[in-house]
Amino acid sequence: MVEAEIYVTLKEMVSDPQGLIIRQALSSLNYREVEEVRMGKLITIKLNIADRREAERRIDQMCQRLLANPVVEEYSFKIREI
Repeated sequence: MVEAEIYVTLKEMVSDPQGLIIRQALSSLNYREVEEVRMGKLITIKLNIADRREAERRIDQMCQRLLANPVVEEYSFKIREI
Protein backbone atom coordinates (compact mmCIF):
# COMPACT_ATOMS: atom_id res chain seq x y z
CA MET A 1 0.00 0.00 0.00
CA VAL A 2 1.21 3.51 -0.78
CA GLU A 3 0.17 7.01 0.18
CA ALA A 4 0.47 9.89 -2.24
CA GLU A 5 0.56 13.59 -1.47
CA ILE A 6 -0.53 15.52 -4.52
CA TYR A 7 0.15 19.24 -4.76
CA VAL A 8 -1.94 21.24 -7.22
CA THR A 9 -1.11 24.89 -7.87
CA LEU A 10 -2.01 27.51 -10.42
CA LYS A 11 0.48 27.94 -13.23
CA GLU A 12 2.78 30.91 -12.72
CA MET A 13 1.18 32.82 -15.61
CA VAL A 14 -2.32 32.52 -14.06
CA SER A 15 -3.54 35.24 -11.71
CA ASP A 16 -4.16 34.01 -8.15
CA PRO A 17 -6.93 36.11 -6.54
CA GLN A 18 -6.90 34.07 -3.30
CA GLY A 19 -3.17 34.55 -3.00
CA LEU A 20 -3.58 38.31 -3.48
CA ILE A 21 -6.22 38.51 -0.74
CA ILE A 22 -4.04 36.53 1.66
CA ARG A 23 -1.06 38.76 0.89
CA GLN A 24 -3.14 41.87 1.59
CA ALA A 25 -4.43 40.39 4.85
CA LEU A 26 -0.90 39.52 5.97
CA SER A 27 0.23 43.05 5.13
CA SER A 28 -2.60 44.48 7.23
CA LEU A 29 -1.33 42.32 10.12
CA ASN A 30 2.11 43.96 9.76
CA TYR A 31 3.71 41.15 7.74
CA ARG A 32 4.76 43.62 5.07
CA GLU A 33 7.80 41.59 4.04
CA VAL A 34 5.52 39.11 2.22
CA GLU A 35 5.83 39.91 -1.47
CA GLU A 36 3.75 37.16 -3.04
CA VAL A 37 1.37 34.39 -1.98
CA ARG A 38 0.22 31.56 -4.23
CA MET A 39 -2.62 29.30 -3.11
CA GLY A 40 -2.86 25.64 -3.93
CA LYS A 41 -4.35 22.44 -2.66
CA LEU A 42 -3.00 19.28 -1.10
CA ILE A 43 -4.72 15.97 -1.83
CA THR A 44 -3.77 12.79 0.06
CA ILE A 45 -4.67 9.44 -1.47
CA LYS A 46 -4.00 5.91 -0.22
CA LEU A 47 -3.71 3.25 -2.90
CA ASN A 48 -3.80 -0.50 -2.48
CA ILE A 49 -1.00 -0.99 -5.01
CA ALA A 50 2.32 -2.67 -4.20
CA ASP A 51 4.24 -1.60 -7.30
CA ARG A 52 5.57 1.96 -6.99
CA ARG A 53 5.76 2.57 -10.75
CA GLU A 54 2.17 1.46 -11.20
CA ALA A 55 1.12 3.77 -8.35
CA GLU A 56 2.93 6.69 -10.04
CA ARG A 57 1.23 5.91 -13.33
CA ARG A 58 -2.22 5.72 -11.74
CA ILE A 59 -1.76 8.92 -9.75
CA ASP A 60 -0.55 10.75 -12.85
CA GLN A 61 -3.71 9.58 -14.67
CA MET A 62 -5.91 10.76 -11.79
CA CYS A 63 -4.28 14.18 -11.86
CA GLN A 64 -4.63 14.53 -15.62
CA ARG A 65 -8.24 13.33 -15.70
CA LEU A 66 -9.75 14.87 -12.55
CA LEU A 67 -7.57 16.31 -9.81
CA ALA A 68 -5.92 19.14 -11.78
CA ASN A 69 -7.05 21.35 -14.62
CA PRO A 70 -4.10 21.18 -17.04
CA VAL A 71 -5.08 24.46 -18.69
CA VAL A 72 -4.45 26.59 -15.58
CA GLU A 73 -2.92 24.24 -12.99
CA GLU A 74 0.17 22.15 -12.55
CA TYR A 75 0.74 19.29 -10.16
CA SER A 76 3.43 17.27 -8.48
CA PHE A 77 3.26 14.36 -6.12
CA LYS A 78 5.25 12.35 -3.61
CA ILE A 79 4.67 8.69 -2.91
CA ARG A 80 5.63 6.75 0.18
CA GLU A 81 5.02 3.18 1.22
CA ILE A 82 2.85 2.67 4.26
